[in-house]
Amino acid sequence: MLWKKESRLLTHQSQRQKKKGKACNMKITKITILFWPLSMLLLSDESQTSKTEVKCNFTAKNYTLIPANINKNVTILDLSYNQITLNVTDTRVLQTYFLLTELYLIENNVIILHNNSFGKLSHLEILNICRNSIHIIQQGAFTGLDKLKQLYLCQNKIVQLNPDIFVPLKHLILLNLQGNLISYLDVPQLFHLEFILLYGNPWNCSCSLLNLQNWLNTSNVTLENENITMCSYPDILKCYNIKTVPYKAECYSKFPSSITEDLYIHFQSISNSTFNSFLNNLTRNSERESQGKSWAFLVSVVVTVLMTSLLISIAIKCPVWYNFLLSYNHHRLEEHEAETYEDSFTGNPSPPPQIPDTSYEETTVIFEQLHQFVVDDDGFIEDKYIDTHELREES
Repeated sequence: MLWKKESRLLTHQSQRQKKKGKACNMKITKITILFWPLSMLLLSDESQTSKTEVKCNFTAKNYTLIPANINKNVTILDLSYNQITLNVTDTRVLQTYFLLTELYLIENNVIILHNNSFGKLSHLEILNICRNSIHIIQQGAFTGLDKLKQLYLCQNKIVQLNPDIFVPLKHLILLNLQGNLISYLDVPQLFHLEFILLYGNPWNCSCSLLNLQNWLNTSNVTLENENITMCSYPDILKCYNIKTVPYKAECYSKFPSSITEDLYIHFQSISNSTFNSFLNNLTRNSERESQGKSWAFLVSVVVTVLMTSLLISIAIKCPVWYNFLLSYNHHRLEEHEAETYEDSFTGNPSPPPQIPDTSYEETTVIFEQLHQFVVDDDGFIEDKYIDTHELREES
């Protein structure tokens, strides 16, 4: 009897377990039925992303513009080693490839990065613009690149960087600024940055670089190639890298004199037209104050030179004018002398008029009057209107 009771209990328990197993299986099937569409959607999205990854390679094609006939679904676009300038036309064409995740523009002719150059490339994660001639980056150049993780600006001609240009790059992990002309850099507002490359720049390790050094030492950013990221100015600090250079206690003070001195050294170390124009703007007010005095001094010098030259010319010309006026200082001819000369000038063949017999005194007077026309070496100019030779023959 006991054996029968035990067997009944075992069969009853087994039946209960079977019922529980069936209930669990029913629950699992219901859950799988509910979540099956979601799993299929996820798998379909992954398959679509793997299918829509399109690579286009147009390197060394000698393109001057970004081609507009590329597949609009392109995700990786390589336009390196061309002649692209990234002008307004290129920017307009580039906006049409909004699915891009990687863009390579290595060794082109890009000079300026204009505002909204990559505005609609919201999926872009890697942007490489190395080996160009970039020297100006406008403040809104990287607007719209919310998902950018790697930015390569190496081996360009960048002299100064406004830290505000990095504000839209909220997910940037790597920043490459190697091989530019940067001597001073403000701390960029990049909270997720992990790696930065700064070697190959003429770093001015004066007090103005102290903030960058503190940021490199206190943040989680790794300075790649730290051992070769060396100081270029001043000469006594060339053996240090920018992360370990020692600073004097004066650099930790906030006196205006030290700040202006650092700015002067910073601007002096870089010969660039942008900084020259900036310095001209800084000194424009002082130049305006001295312009009035300089113009007055210049006018006085010019007037003095003109008056001196006028006096010299008058002194030189006065003897010439004096001799010119004295050359015409002659007396009137007598009436019979005038008639004689008129006949000689007109070529009258008639014999000269008979001169009546005069006394010896009259002849002497005439001879003395004629003798006055003889050329003497008295320094005066001879009057060409009187022929002294004929007067002698007549006398």
